[in-house]
Amino acid sequence: MPQIGLSTAVILGKSAAGVRLDPFRAFNFWVEIEGILVGGFSECTGLQVETEVETYAEGGLNEYPHQFRGRAKYGPLVLKRGLTLNDQLWRWHQDVLQGNFARKNGTIYLLHNTHIPVVWWNFRKAFPSKWTGPELRANSSEVAFESVELLHQGLSRLWTTSPRI
Repeated sequence: MPQIGLSTAVILGKSAAGVRLDPFRAFNFWVEIEGILVGGFSECTGLQVETEVETYAEGGLNEYPHQFRGRAKYGPLVLKRGLTLNDQLWRWHQDVLQGNFARKNGTIYLLHNTHIPVVWWNFRKAFPSKWTGPELRANSSEVAFESVELLHQGLSRLWTTSPRI
């Protein structure tokens, strides 16, 4: 009977140890700021890091321009959730508006379907630059959503040390 290789097993959805390697579901995550869980959110966008590229056209070299690594560029994190009585993000934004400017570190945890963190992104030196309240309509039964936009100075991704899923 033929044996399948590791890459084929991964494609089929199992590791060599028999553990399924299905993708994690995006709807299952929490956000923590300065060690305090601020809740689950319905949407998180902006988990991105871009390397700026500097181009230099050397005289006499017409085949290609030189390209050099520039600075890292981080987009804003946008967190959206149903409006709750938890007003920590609102108060933090109001503090910034009143001049009590405090940058904070935080973590976005992606959870396995058993609610165990499996991947997380740490952001550092963030502050809220924008808060958007819900759209209120008398003829709608939709959930009232709020969003906050965080500008930050760095993003790193970590994995659990053990794939016990």
